[in-house]
Amino acid sequence: MKEILFATGNIAKVDRFYEKLLKKGILLKSLKDIDIKIDVDENGKTAIENATIKAKAYYEATKMITMAMDDTMYIDDIPEDKQPGVFVRRINGKRLNDEEMINYYTNLVKTYGKNGKLNTKWILGMAIIKDGKISTYTNITEEYYLVDTPAKKMKEGYPLSSILINKKLNKYDVYLTEKDKKIGQADDSEFINFIEENVNW
Repeated sequence: MKEILFATGNIAKVDRFYEKLLKKGILLKSLKDIDIKIDVDENGKTAIENATIKAKAYYEATKMITMAMDDTMYIDDIPEDKQPGVFVRRINGKRLNDEEMINYYTNLVKTYGKNGKLNTKWILGMAIIKDGKISTYTNITEEYYLVDTPAKKMKEGYPLSSILINKKLNKYDVYLTEKDKKIGQADDSEFINFIEENVNW
């Protein structure tokens, strides 16, 4: 079975892809599995740049096929200096915990939103390094509103899923089933195909 290292300390991100890749004959290894942690300066200006920085750091340390992800968020109708961009979790130089993220973004909606919501756009970037060669993939999604009232459930590592509502299904992201995802949003199949192609070439 082929193996790929996911350069993230966020176990929720690992869980997102683990079973789907296993069905493709690919074992996704986490940083916890190999007991390694590197301080990576994610100073890129885009999701792809940050994903590439992380992938490179862990590939050089392990020589394993390595993948990394990052995302960039843009919110309609808020001042430019409030746009999170690549700093979704880092606000004013501080890394927010899950609860602090929910508080910060619900307050943005309360301040700038209409009818308790703000339209969002996410740019997701993935980088894979194999045998020193870098491949990247970008996906843009606009299927969510950010809202000012959190769901009762929160997924550790993905706090914004408690305040993002899928436009098509009118349902909190944290409550979406696999069937819902196939109807209302991208189901990660393009990312899975990208990973499979780059692991197996």
